[in-house]
Amino acid sequence: MKRIVLVCVMLLSMPLISGCQSAYYSAMEKVGVHKRDILVDRVEDTRTAQDEAQEEFVSALEQFRKVVDFEGGELESVYNDMQSAYDDSDAAAESVSDHIRQVEDVAQALFDEWKEELDQYSSAKLRRQSAQALKDTQARYRSLHTSLKRTEAKMRPVLSALKDNTLFLKHNLNARAIGSLKGEFGGIKRDIDRLVVEMKRSIQASDKFIKEMKQ
Repeated sequence: MKRIVLVCVMLLSMPLISGCQSAYYSAMEKVGVHKRDILVDRVEDTRTAQDEAQEEFVSALEQFRKVVDFEGGELESVYNDMQSAYDDSDAAAESVSDHIRQVEDVAQALFDEWKEELDQYSSAKLRRQSAQALKDTQARYRSLHTSLKRTEAKMRPVLSALKDNTLFLKHNLNARAIGSLKGEFGGIKRDIDRLVVEMKRSIQASDKFIKEMKQ
């Protein structure tokens, strides 16, 4: 219980910005939480962020569908819902990107430390085993990182398309605008479907990495 309290105090008193990450890692190690543990925790957080982003993009697609299926009523209300769906998707995508950056930071710190500490071994056998373990972990991480960045890259074009259509509707609240947006729906649906597939793959990659790191 005392250790949990100390960790919470440190988390509250030390913002996770680049300039103080080293101090943060050092403080966490003093209470028994090492970079490897932090990496796993951050991958888990990124996985959760991707899961939430997936839901937001699907929700945005459904809201867009309601716009193109609009047959009467308060058009401004439909626009407001579409704007809200876009804002939620944008915020979810930004959260994914933030979590990926945090994963990258701790992974780099872990691998740098691991590599430096190889020189501290007096046993050549243990040094070789540790070096191989480092190499294997880096390979697993590279696979995960590639998947995360691929998902991140696919979010931007989808967000741009959603923003364009939301802006168009904002300044053209009429039936003609709805007709124009109908031609955009198919492309956006295709891109979001592909994004969801990519996110599912990335989430699976995260699960695999977490499992292997905990073995």
